[in-house]
Parts: sequence; C-alpha cells; structure tokens
Amino acid sequence: MEITLADKNLTEVEKNEIEKLLKRENINISNDLEQMWYLMDLIWDDYNCDNKNLNWDNIGKFYSHPVWLLNGLFIEQDEVSMGHRHEISDWIVKNQFEKVVDYGGGFGTLARLVAGKDTKVQMNIYEPHPSEFGIKRAKEFENINIIGKLESNYDCLMSTDVLEHVPDPLSDFANMIKSVKLNGYLVIANAFYPMIKCHLPQDFHFRYSFNQFAKMMGLEVIGILEGSHATIFRKVEEVEPNWKKIRFYEKLSKITFPIIEITKSILRPIKRLVIK
Repeated sequence: MEITLADKNLTEVEKNEIEKLLKRENINISNDLEQMWYLMDLIWDDYNCDNKNLNWDNIGKFYSHPVWLLNGLFIEQDEVSMGHRHEISDWIVKNQFEKVVDYGGGFGTLARLVAGKDTKVQMNIYEPHPSEFGIKRAKEFENINIIGKLESNYDCLMSTDVLEHVPDPLSDFANMIKSVKLNGYLVIANAFYPMIKCHLPQDFHFRYSFNQFAKMMGLEVIGILEGSHATIFRKVEEVEPNWKKIRFYEKLSKITFPIIEITKSILRPIKRLVIK
C-alpha cells in the first residue's frame, strides 16, 4: 500500500507510527482497501477488542490509535473514496447551505472539501476527540470550527461511516435530526456490514430497516446521492421520537434480519439460474 507521508502537518512521531503499521502489511493482500481493513483489524485485536462483548476502555484505545490517521490518509489518496466525498461536497455546495456540520468527521476530509469549495459556508466538525493532525488541517480554513458539542439549526448534517461503530445508532441518529432545522437535510452514509471488526454486528440489521426508522423520526427519504455511498434525507416535520414504538420496531428488525439473510442466500442461486 503506497501512502504519501509528505503532509507538513504530520509530526515525526506520527510518520514513524504509520511506517511501523505499514511494515505489518499482509503480503498476500494485493487490494489496498482490503489491506487497510486488515491493518485496522490487527490493531483491534492488539487491544483485545470484541465487537460482541464491548469493552469501551479497550475500544477507546483502538479509536485513538494512529491506524485512524493512516485510514484518513488512505481515504485522501484513494480515487474511489475521494470520488464519493467529492460528490457529497459538490451537492452541499450546489445547494448553497450556510451552516453545515460533519458529524463524527474527526479527520476532516469531507469538511475541508466543502469549506474549500465554498468559503461562505459555516462548516462545523463535530468531533469530541479530534486528533492533533485533524486540528492542524482544520486551522488552514477560516470557515471551519471543530466543536465538541452539537449545535442546532443546521441547514445540512453530513455523516459518513459513523453509525455502524456505535452501540445505539438510533439514539445518535435522533440527536443528528434534532440539530437540523425544519426542511433541512441530512446526508448519511452507513456501512452496516462486517467489513472490519469495529463494525458492530448488533447494528447490521439496520441495512434493511434504517430508512423506515428515518421516516418514523420525521424524515423524507430523498434517495441515494448518485456517485456516492450516501443517502439524502429531508427533515419534513419536527417529531418527538416515540421511543416505545421505535424500540419495538428495532427488536422486530433484529428478529427478521437473519430470516431475510437466509432467504436471500436461498434465492440468490435461483436468481442466477433464471437469468441464465
């Protein structure tokens, strides 16, 4: 995996840590993305993390590890990953939003793209534990602020690849929605799949039901943002979440998830035969 470490904001310590990580690459993996996932899983195992029995002391150490700095650098040097982020940032700029937040955008790539393309936008990065590198990069833009507490009345909230890492996605999602003004937008990219070990299996059922919960919470599903892995939602009403109802359907989603997966595995070969 070729990663350029020429960024002036990288300290010698950070460069050394990344170089140590790169020496642990699996020589049998030729795909750079899979190599990145492999290194992240290595660090997950180094800290004895378990995605079914969650020890948040260990998991906290994992999320503070330089592997996330490497992941951020990889994203910025990967054509496909940057293509998705350019599509999202172009859509944000096209809609001329004034106040935007990148939820959980610690490395700041997406926020910096938006801020660079539209200097008039007030760009927040909501990140309770930002890295020193992320802070340095953000300071290069006058219209970016890193915040530790979510504000309100955003025209648009962006969140890419965050909710699959948290134990209660619906609670976090409700807070996201609350921060957006009526008729504002949310651009959400989820990966409720076992790509890497820090994606929590307890959340995987949302790959089929997430949009339904969005509707329960007052959102309209606009659809997939073309050229990206994100879905666009519009806040069409102010709704106080009915948590009794939501939790009931969450349990139902968990129960039906394995049934859907089994059904799909049975129908997939049948579909191939029909197509032939």
